[in-house]
Amino acid sequence: MSMMIPSLEACKKRKRRPKVYGFHSFGEPGYPILPLGPFRDNIRLFLQQCAELESYSVQGMPVWCTLLVHDNRSLVLPLYTIEENVKTSDTPFCDHCRCTGWSNHFVSKRKYHMIIPMDDDWNKPLDDGILDISTHLLHGLIHCNGFAHLLCINGLEGGSKHLCGRELMDLWDRICINLRTRKITVEDVSKKRSMELRLLHGVAYGHPWFGRWGYKFCHGSFGVKEHIYERALEILSSLKLEKIIQDFSDMDQYEELKKIVRYYRYLSETQLVTIKDLLRFMLTIKACFPAQRNSLLPTAKPVDMIENAKPATRESVKIKPLMKEKSSKYRKFATVVSHMDSRWPARRLEFAADVIVNALKEKKEKDFRNGGMARQDVRDAARLHIGDTGLLDYVLKSLNNVVVGNQVVCRSVNPTTRILEYTVHDLNDGDKVSEPEKEMLPLPPPPAAPVPGIDVYSDVLYLYEHVLLGYPESGLLELATQAVLDTKHFVKECPFRDEKEQLLTLFCQILPSLTDKEIEFKRELPPGEIVVMPLDATVGELKQEAESAMRDTYCITEQFVVMEIKGLEESDDMEVLSGAVQWGTEVGVRGSGIDLDTPLRYQGGSDTWMVRCECGATDDDGERMVACDICEVWQHTRCCGMEDADEVPRLFICSTCYVSLVPPKTEPAAKFDCSTAFLEWRQ
Repeated sequence: MSMMIPSLEACKKRKRRPKVYGFHSFGEPGYPILPLGPFRDNIRLFLQQCAELESYSVQGMPVWCTLLVHDNRSLVLPLYTIEENVKTSDTPFCDHCRCTGWSNHFVSKRKYHMIIPMDDDWNKPLDDGILDISTHLLHGLIHCNGFAHLLCINGLEGGSKHLCGRELMDLWDRICINLRTRKITVEDVSKKRSMELRLLHGVAYGHPWFGRWGYKFCHGSFGVKEHIYERALEILSSLKLEKIIQDFSDMDQYEELKKIVRYYRYLSETQLVTIKDLLRFMLTIKACFPAQRNSLLPTAKPVDMIENAKPATRESVKIKPLMKEKSSKYRKFATVVSHMDSRWPARRLEFAADVIVNALKEKKEKDFRNGGMARQDVRDAARLHIGDTGLLDYVLKSLNNVVVGNQVVCRSVNPTTRILEYTVHDLNDGDKVSEPEKEMLPLPPPPAAPVPGIDVYSDVLYLYEHVLLGYPESGLLELATQAVLDTKHFVKECPFRDEKEQLLTLFCQILPSLTDKEIEFKRELPPGEIVVMPLDATVGELKQEAESAMRDTYCITEQFVVMEIKGLEESDDMEVLSGAVQWGTEVGVRGSGIDLDTPLRYQGGSDTWMVRCECGATDDDGERMVACDICEVWQHTRCCGMEDADEVPRLFICSTCYVSLVPPKTEPAAKFDCSTAFLEWRQ
């Protein structure tokens, strides 16, 4: 059991002892709060009831702390909430909104940062640079209008000693649902052993790792649209394994790919046809395999692949028993277990051996003339009692001339069927039970290449590098892979529903005034603000609530006065809304008092710079760009032929302006772009 972190003792010394919440239940429906309104109200209720205000601030921003208990590990960890006032902030605009297509959103007045620092910092005060650190276990940013960004998740792979990424993601998801956020974005750049998970999980599961929590395509970089992304995943996922092996027949990777496919096809109880089937199965069983196999296990060629191989010949099948079959010396299985480097405890291994021996004894009693039982039959019989197939395979490979209880288990190849069989007989008084002599246990020669199954992730990495990234002579597959890698931004839309429908929820969107010609929205209208009212509310009360929500939420509408509601212009203020508008309706509001002079207008900033790239991008997607010095239009450096390591030239002229200045002598070659390729493939 882990020790309690010092922060729990420290919090006991405070004047008012704070509440401590369960890590795995925090954020469940109705816990810690029962929200009824929009996020801007729920976050205040949360800070008032479920957090304690710290005695210090971060860059002048107030800090609250909520303590969470991880019951399984006896840990207490802090969840910090920092309120950032946009008007006094050094970064009033939101780059995350800009890069995810929310540049048209009005600048919200407050941002809330929810942070769980790294393990070693749980009992330290937050410093002024806390918002710029990317190594937090959790960092989420939520605007007071309910739009949010998940900035980082770092579990065991990211340096945590206690928490895995899935636990942290579950916590974040519950918090967002409980507080009623509206939409949450994430930029997926997560990796495992140099593999981009958005590509690996996209091919295996049809969605990124974050897709488990409902995150879907938001927008792609370099002009990748949703239909292109989906088509790219479809092309990659549907690659047939037989076709892959055939296409690699002239490559150095041919033998290794064939071994990997054969090995995992044997382990799988279902048929593996495509690369999607194979990768999904490998990612599913990765936890069932020990990191390193014991040297006692055959490594040159897995014995359990023999039955799946082609019809054997005397030359192709040369299986040597680990001990001489006629030797009268046997090892106790308990002794064998003590020398195993296994992820399973000894008692689990011994229990599995007992189950296998009982299956062999039962078979022997039913058919005493047939002395052997095929390996697959033994495995199937044992699976009725043990569901962990990895454990069974591990034990079966170690059962040869060993004593389990008062039974001796032997393994040999049937000379007729050429199938590996197991036999069992009673331990006789004349049998010697001891450790076998070294000369009786010849070690197999070291393999020339990595052996499938020793480390599942190494096998996954091999497929990732050679199939997904290095498929021979396939421009279409290369384009598909690049399209998936160029899709980093995903979004989750949280449902906002009053299950009992006891309140009326509306989305109030500001419309340009019909009389004030100065108010012109040059961008797409920002999303409406949520207002929640009683079912018997009147038109006048809706105007007041919409006005209050706008003033409380956005910098540009601090003095906003609602004059009329679209569709209800002729309605009296005392008229009841019930029947006039439905739950969840988006209603347009018009009024006066919009601050046209404030620079804090749109999240994308006040600049009106234009993006028009050859890849089709028309908005900032967070990728590296360069502006033409003539037309001032921005384009991706990659699309202009510049590597990321290259410096941007001091003078840059885009191809369009260059052609207008110096007309080409010959017609330029047509560019083969990703969109065209996928559209042609679909047709």
